[in-house]
Amino acid sequence: MKTRLTEMLGIKYPIICGGMMRLAYPPLCAAISNAGGLGNLTSAMYKNKAELKAAIAEVRTLTDKPFIVNVTLLPAMSVGPEQYRGYFETCAEEKVPAMEIGGVPLNRYEDGRYFKLLKDAGVKLFHKVGSVKHGKGAAKAGYDGVIAAGVEEGGHPLNENVATTVLTPRMVEEVDVPVITAGGMANGRSLAAALCLGAEGILMATRFINTYECQVHAKVHEELIHRQENETVLYGNSIGLQGRALINDSIRKVMEIEARGGGLQEVLPHISGQYGDHIWKEGKMDTGLIPVGQSIGLIHDTLTCKELLDRMVKEANEILAQNLKRF
Repeated sequence: MKTRLTEMLGIKYPIICGGMMRLAYPPLCAAISNAGGLGNLTSAMYKNKAELKAAIAEVRTLTDKPFIVNVTLLPAMSVGPEQYRGYFETCAEEKVPAMEIGGVPLNRYEDGRYFKLLKDAGVKLFHKVGSVKHGKGAAKAGYDGVIAAGVEEGGHPLNENVATTVLTPRMVEEVDVPVITAGGMANGRSLAAALCLGAEGILMATRFINTYECQVHAKVHEELIHRQENETVLYGNSIGLQGRALINDSIRKVMEIEARGGGLQEVLPHISGQYGDHIWKEGKMDTGLIPVGQSIGLIHDTLTCKELLDRMVKEANEILAQNLKRF
């Protein structure tokens, strides 16, 4: 399955893993890359340059294939300006193959200093956007591709709230760089649909949680198989930071606080990530923020990364071939 994305990055399949806080560690990153996709190393899990550099080195001991590093330039309690600078400097020094940038456009961050630094180092840069306007701005600035993030995605979908099936073809109409579809991507049908909409590949994250290489408690896998597409909700608009998460006791409390006009200080304990180990390592899903997308409705099993990617591409090719025969 060749596209402009696979040719640009030297990968077998046009499938990228998105950033996943507390989940996208070197073993999962490398497993996805070894399976033919583009594994993700999420920078915010590392406190400084030395830690991120060590993580990049670990990925490179586990795979000789390309991978991508995520940096999300959004307000965060655990990441400050000095850490962001360290992440960008490390990625340039290590000449990582690619970076997924979310939040503030890197070409505008600190007058574009790190954008130029990374481009000069040969790093392929992809900006995740939720609107055509921002996609056009990214293409004009010199990004190597844009990630069209539909409102279905988990984590922090942008406030434009445009669905994948509209955002992707609109983005393809307006930019001349490769477009990657994000939001609702989970299986071969998703991949086939994205390609038909004009995308050069997909970015998915939630589906990778239900792989054996993702280091979570078995109860997490069971919960995501059990939950349906209508069991996530958008939150955070009252504090200016929209997110999508699985409905549980914490998110119900957040929705109640927001409905009565409560502020950041009330909301923060429920969405700060302090229950991360409680969720992912212990499998306790009732409390804390679980940033997954509507694609949970398409998760029916747990597989290895190779099994997942091979099956997705096989299904996509079969679907595309069957539909060609209809005409």
